[in-house]
Amino acid sequence: MNHPTHRTRTVLAAALTALLLAGTGCSSKADSDSAADGADGVKAGPGVTDKAIKLGALTDLTGPYATLGKSIVQAQQMWADETNAKGGICGRKVEIVVKDHGYDVQKAVTAYADIAPDVVALPQVIGSPVVAALLDDIERDKMLTFPQAWAASLLGKDSVQVLGTTYDLDMIAAVDFLTRTKGLAKGDTIGHVYFEGDYGANALEGSEWAAKKAGLKVVGQKIKATDTDLSAQVSALRKEGVKAILISAGPAQTASLVGVAASRGLQVPVVSNAPGYAPQLMETPAAKALEAMLSVVSAAPAVSADVPGVKTMVAAYQKKYPGALVDSGVLSGYNAAQLMGADLKKACEDGSLAREDVVAAHRSQSNADAGLGTPQNFSDKAKPASSSTYVLKPDAKAVGAMVIVEEAHEAPGVEEYLASK
Repeated sequence: MNHPTHRTRTVLAAALTALLLAGTGCSSKADSDSAADGADGVKAGPGVTDKAIKLGALTDLTGPYATLGKSIVQAQQMWADETNAKGGICGRKVEIVVKDHGYDVQKAVTAYADIAPDVVALPQVIGSPVVAALLDDIERDKMLTFPQAWAASLLGKDSVQVLGTTYDLDMIAAVDFLTRTKGLAKGDTIGHVYFEGDYGANALEGSEWAAKKAGLKVVGQKIKATDTDLSAQVSALRKEGVKAILISAGPAQTASLVGVAASRGLQVPVVSNAPGYAPQLMETPAAKALEAMLSVVSAAPAVSADVPGVKTMVAAYQKKYPGALVDSGVLSGYNAAQLMGADLKKACEDGSLAREDVVAAHRSQSNADAGLGTPQNFSDKAKPASSSTYVLKPDAKAVGAMVIVEEAHEAPGVEEYLASK
């Protein structure tokens, strides 16, 4: 996501319609074979043989998140290739079975039913609705799953791990950022444009809690994933005299919001959740406005970050996939794969690669660190794995078109908020 100096809604809407939106959904069933000992004495189960460990990916390669899905799939395949070149895990080669659901919940349900009997875990499932539809099946199958979704409603499940922060924590950090750096004060009004569903509802919960603590008023504007012209929302927020705007939506909506606001003289700070930005937006008419007005709160650093692990990953990715865009999906996918790999190694050390034991190995880790951001605590299924966030901003010249504005830190009030939950 980035910003444009933008006058015509028509041009912007046309440019944005081609970009990613949002959605997700999925559910299904899988057979669960009884675990048996392998030739090396390590207990096995579905997805594990003496020679291979099969992982599954339910992704979007043909729908609104196709670009993101491709980045995640390629990053995780790169990890698998690197891992296998070093001898694999537990003496077994890692294979990733990829299924494209095209961001269609029913297709995802079918894909899960197809893939579940043959994999031990899922290091990638794109879409909150998809994960929500599959929760019961995932829990029944004891299938360790890392969603590419960050709603707090996904917490509390043994087998499902939201990596990093949840949407509400990000918006608490966003309100803190605005009051510390953008001059917002008690009595001011901020707007919050958000998707209907778990994503937007969870983000709004965080913004309203933080705003109340800061003495601010929140004016909400609920939108659908199909809404790509936010002119009406900008008009409504302008009438309310907002001093800043939060947005919890997709890249197309963020660019429309910022572009229309800039063209109408509502040049106020805008802060987005991480899914609301994509580097492709720097090629739209909204680019200049996004650079001037937008900040992004994220649990992960920018791919341009001067972090050794990130720099190594980016260099390897660019070598393996010449000319491919290095976006947040690359970092997110690779990080998830690294963490999944650590879980599998721990399970092997403990003598079992059966699904339930992979989940147990995962939950035993309270300071997991893949060297790609902040350490994460997986020991409490009811809490986010991390409470620290970065603040990023668009920069067309940077790798991934983003740079870090503030390093990872826990926003004031986060502990109090989590305790209240």
